[in-house]
Parts: sequence; C-alpha cells; structure tokens
Amino acid sequence: MSNVVALMSMSLDGFVADATDGVDEVFDWYFSGDVEFPIKSPTMDMTFRVSPQSADHLRSLMPEVGAMLTGRRTFDRAGGWGGQHPWGPAFVVTHNVPDGWPRPGSTVQFVTDGIESAVAQAKAAAAPKSVGVHGAQTIQQCLNAGLLDEIHIDLAAVLLGDGPRLFDHLANTPVVLGNPRVVAGVGVTHLRYPVHAS
Repeated sequence: MSNVVALMSMSLDGFVADATDGVDEVFDWYFSGDVEFPIKSPTMDMTFRVSPQSADHLRSLMPEVGAMLTGRRTFDRAGGWGGQHPWGPAFVVTHNVPDGWPRPGSTVQFVTDGIESAVAQAKAAAAPKSVGVHGAQTIQQCLNAGLLDEIHIDLAAVLLGDGPRLFDHLANTPVVLGNPRVVAGVGVTHLRYPVHAS
C-alpha cells in the first residue's frame, strides 16, 4: 500500500518561505555542495549541486515516490512544472482548474472534490510507491484528515522570522511522531519522521 509522505524544505524557525514568498534561503542547500544531482522530466532539465550526504539522501528518496500531491499555490509558483512533474504524475488540489489546463500530454491533474479524493487518486497512480506531498496547506490538510504517514523535512540552516509556516492551522494536536532518521548535510539537516496514528 502506498504511503503518503510530506516533502518540504523549512527554516529552523518553521517557515517554508520568507515574508515576500521567497524560497531562496530554504532551498539554498540544493546549491551548497560539489555533487551534481540532475533532475529531468520531458519538460524540465536542471542540476542541483549538493553535499555528498544530501545526494545520498535524494538518491534514496526519489525512487520511493510514484506520484505527487500539491496545492494550487505550489502549482502556480512552479509554473505547472511545464506539465510534467519530475517525480511522476502530479495531483493539484484546487477549487478551480486554471485556464488552459489540463494540457495535452500533461501528467498534471486537478482535483476539485477535496483532499481525501486527491489522496486516493494519487495513491492509485503511485502504487506501489509513495505519494509525495508538497505545499504547506496541502500538508496541513493531510495531517488534519489523518492521511499522512511520514514527514520528511529538509531543515535549512536559516532563521527567516516571518512567512508562511509549515505547521500552522493544525486541527488535531498533538500529532505524535516517531523517532526520526537524521542525515546531516551542508546547510541542511534531513529529517524523516513516521506519523503515528492517533
């Protein structure tokens, strides 16, 4: 059965972006090393330069993910990944499908009937692999609905002081997490927590 796994970079004080929605500081670890790590899809081609530890972390994580689940804000900020998310088909939770979408040949799909439906569709597409979840609001919705199995945090070595928080608006606290697996990279600590069922 497919797990549902939050995948986010976050500042040490809990923000996923700064007060102007900038993400440079929380994603700086992608460019803080000497190991080239290419990301490719039919519509994207980019190369990160990470530390050896972060490269090993990414190499072990990427094959686990078979589909992505995200919110409309993340979709918009990413330009829709050119229609092809590099980690597999993407399911975007939204109230309204954006103009011009869905596009021919795109693996991006839009789910307008709620988070439970979006998770079910993403799990069906990902099986037997995991569903990765991007976006603070989408992760919060999954946590609140009891649909998240793991939380992977790339904890960036920065304090932002303001911006959107990853763990705002949680309805059912405390959320009990298991012991983390920890990988120390350059400018980042990779944390992987199981979420215990309440």
